[in-house]
Amino acid sequence: MKERMTLWMQGRHWVVGLPYAWLIAFFLIPFLILFKISVSEMETVHFKDLLSYTDGVLHIKVKLGNYLALAGDDLYVKTYLASLRYAAITTLICLGLGYPFAYFMARARTEIQPVLLMLVMLPFWTSFLLRVYAWKGLLAEHGWVHELVMACGLGQLLWWSGAIEEPGQLMNSPFSLVIGMVYTYLPFMVLPLYSHLSKMDLRLLEAAADLGAKPWTVFRTITIPLSKPGIVAGSMLVFIPCVGEFVIPELLGGPRTMMIGRVLWDEFFSNNDWPMAAAVAVVMVLLVIVPLALFSRSQNSLGAHP
Repeated sequence: MKERMTLWMQGRHWVVGLPYAWLIAFFLIPFLILFKISVSEMETVHFKDLLSYTDGVLHIKVKLGNYLALAGDDLYVKTYLASLRYAAITTLICLGLGYPFAYFMARARTEIQPVLLMLVMLPFWTSFLLRVYAWKGLLAEHGWVHELVMACGLGQLLWWSGAIEEPGQLMNSPFSLVIGMVYTYLPFMVLPLYSHLSKMDLRLLEAAADLGAKPWTVFRTITIPLSKPGIVAGSMLVFIPCVGEFVIPELLGGPRTMMIGRVLWDEFFSNNDWPMAAAVAVVMVLLVIVPLALFSRSQNSLGAHP
């Protein structure tokens, strides 16, 4: 009996320890290296040591000027806010489009659900870069999406809302940026939603209907709350990569759609200022990780105290 208990405890430690070891090796350690670079001084292609020992005295030299510059420069502040805004808009649109589609997939006949699932995953069979380049042609002048938008009279509406700079120019605008990100990340919203909706116990819906609840009431009070984990998972899978997106803003965006990924690229490769670029990256990670940690903590506390 003792041997079985010992083996069970060892197996449990392995199951718990391996994911933690993975996170430490591929997230925590690289993040600490990045943070070290952000508070270091650069000499040509080398960084000064943070710790030095001379004459029996240990010196710690940490440069916080990069973080002070981020807080005091309007360019960085506006870029961070723009990245969060476009990521939030993309997440909301993906949720609005993805939830009905995932609901339809989950309620479809069992034999056609694999086909629908394959259609959602079909874009992944093509290169991400090629798909973004394809949107350049579709949104450019004489592209069929451009012609469709103009034929429907939406050009004036988009211009009035500020999504485009001129009624006939869809490219290099917030509209083209959001369209590209929604198209790219929509499957990441649909798949978690479908996973949760397909596992829902339909007897709960039947019981609510038998008790006289209307379809909208059943959907609002039962379906949505039960699919909340899928909504949260899908939103995080869309929001997090959108914050640091570089390729789509570079190809489809314009001067008005400067996002933090582009600033990070410029600091690394154009300005060759690695400490400043590392500081930009650290703040970007914290902008995503800290709210996620607070949200997870609040969810756990609500689950512990219903």
